[in-house]
Amino acid sequence: MNTPSSIISAIPRHLHTQPDHPLTITRQLIESRFPGYKTHNELFPVVSVHQNFDSLGFPPDHIGRSRTDTYYLNKDTVLRTHTSAHQADTFRANESEGYLISADVYRRDAIDRSHYPVFHQMEGARTWDRRTAEKEGKTLAQLVWDDVAKIPKHNIEVADPNPTIHPERNPLQATHSAEEVEAIAAHLKRSLEDVVVAIFNAAKTASDAGSPSADADEPLKVRWVEAYFPFTSPSWELEVFWQGDWLEVLGSGIVQQSILSNAGVPDRLGWAFGLGLERIAMLLYSIPDIRLFWSTDTRFLSQFSAVAPIKRFVPFSKYPACFKDVSFWLRTTSSAAGGAGHRVSPSGISASGSASASASATVSAIPGQAFHENDVMEIAREVCGEVVEDVRLVDEFVHPKTGRKSLCYRVNYRSLERTLTNEEANELHERFRQQLVDKLGVELR
Repeated sequence: MNTPSSIISAIPRHLHTQPDHPLTITRQLIESRFPGYKTHNELFPVVSVHQNFDSLGFPPDHIGRSRTDTYYLNKDTVLRTHTSAHQADTFRANESEGYLISADVYRRDAIDRSHYPVFHQMEGARTWDRRTAEKEGKTLAQLVWDDVAKIPKHNIEVADPNPTIHPERNPLQATHSAEEVEAIAAHLKRSLEDVVVAIFNAAKTASDAGSPSADADEPLKVRWVEAYFPFTSPSWELEVFWQGDWLEVLGSGIVQQSILSNAGVPDRLGWAFGLGLERIAMLLYSIPDIRLFWSTDTRFLSQFSAVAPIKRFVPFSKYPACFKDVSFWLRTTSSAAGGAGHRVSPSGISASGSASASASATVSAIPGQAFHENDVMEIAREVCGEVVEDVRLVDEFVHPKTGRKSLCYRVNYRSLERTLTNEEANELHERFRQQLVDKLGVELR
């Protein structure tokens, strides 16, 4: 059990079904582009390890299974880390050819304005049955191409320079034919391009209604990029050129046939995609901080309506940031000394470009347990709640004689609703420092 009460308390919130909430409006906009797909918006977030990892083919040593990344309720049960935890069960139910799942998901993660330990994903899938094609006297590829022709057409610029199948980078699954995958990939890409057109047209409308945007007169540009996901092959990410840079919008691919076979539907083939609702909503409404989605302040919630045109979010206040540092020594598994003392960049790469010799695997905050940065983030959230905006590593140092490693984290305290006094920030920071000592066994500097 590594799930704190603050995370448990988020379970009943259901932001993605709350009327007039920006996540709900975003979800409904995307759902509108998939007529006839069955929607699932009320699936409970407590799932088994088998559902979350094994059913999707995650290897036993995958980092996602670690307690540093995933919230465990016991050794066999977790808070889902992705909507794909329900994929096998939904395929097994076989209630529709296409489905959409939207849900809250939970991951131990960094603290900044775009990351939160609870966020919302949408997953979609579409499958076809080879037996149905045979009954109609067609190949599966012909059946899929018939459905491709029904997808609304668009005139946006799409770059897709790579072949659908590549033997090393994006391999064809053994039980699939190239013709089937070409057709399914075309249906996948055309369907998701249609979603992107709807989203970015809405975003541009919102921009036009508010302050001028550099993108207002720019044609929408989209590109497909080869990717790797453990439960699809071949796989792609979809990126959009937005505000001067390429923005990753979603991941997708051809469903691993083993997932469908294990779900009891071995004759079905299809595609699946997943996206983050917060990322899309932040883009749609120009919401600058992911913490705002959890606000109950009417100055935030009153700006959104499912029946009104989408408009850019108007910040209701700008409160000052309060930065405070905490430095501490980690306990090491070995006290071997020697070598020159050196500082290492937060990326772990030294000035010479080589990997730092002070890798975290050689350091432990608690004997027998490796130090992990997510533990620092979790303590910051538990102590400081919503007033911690950002926590980042700003310095590392290895003592030249003792070999001990020191870390320095910079914490930004800022409330979304009022100005924090320096006394309040000092009190929070002191509690944070003490919890680092109590829970991680570090020595403050």
